[in-house]
Amino acid sequence: MNQFLSISPEVQHALDNNMPVVALESTIISHGMPYPQNVETALRVEQTIRDNGAVPATIAIIGGKLKAGCTPDEIEYLGKKGQAVTKVSRRDLPAIIAGGEDGATTVTTTMIIAAMAGIKVFATGGIGGVHRGAETTMDISADLEELAMTPVMVICAGAKSILDLGLTLEYLETKGVPVIGYGTDELPAFYTRHSGFKVDYRVDSPEKLAKLFGIKQLLGLQGGILVTNPIP
Repeated sequence: MNQFLSISPEVQHALDNNMPVVALESTIISHGMPYPQNVETALRVEQTIRDNGAVPATIAIIGGKLKAGCTPDEIEYLGKKGQAVTKVSRRDLPAIIAGGEDGATTVTTTMIIAAMAGIKVFATGGIGGVHRGAETTMDISADLEELAMTPVMVICAGAKSILDLGLTLEYLETKGVPVIGYGTDELPAFYTRHSGFKVDYRVDSPEKLAKLFGIKQLLGLQGGILVTNPIP
């Protein structure tokens, strides 16, 4: 895969020296907000991660190359191009790479590229899940399948509140994905702290989170974990 993967020097240096690295998605840049607020937000999030002692790795696809760590110019490029950038999920990766195109990574593809680069932690807003009426439409986000397969800790503010949160939790349970509440017993729902649904386990410190994730990997259990951290 190295022929398709480009890791920025800053991120590679951090990985080589066992420094903390946090992956970030790029769909929020191209599809989530208008320009220039999208670029300002992306750069502010990166700076927040640096201010807290870690190295940010904004992930995207530029010219068919999987980028683990974008430069400010590349973030500006994605922000200006906006929705002309293809929103890329797992199914789209071969076609986008083969065509040498640009792509904004969803939760799914950010996890894939982060894992390729050796990045274990990914922070995002809200994950996708099981949509209401999915028992007839089968509308289920690829994010859930990726969580079941790819060894990345995804930290978010819960699943998007428009989803069927009960079915989303059931699906994750079926796939063996632990849903952890960071400082909470209740699943947050993106822009609200409350959903009425319980998480599987509550964890109150980064050290316990790291231990839990490490043990999951040492046991050889496939997939990642979902950490839900409610908004203030």
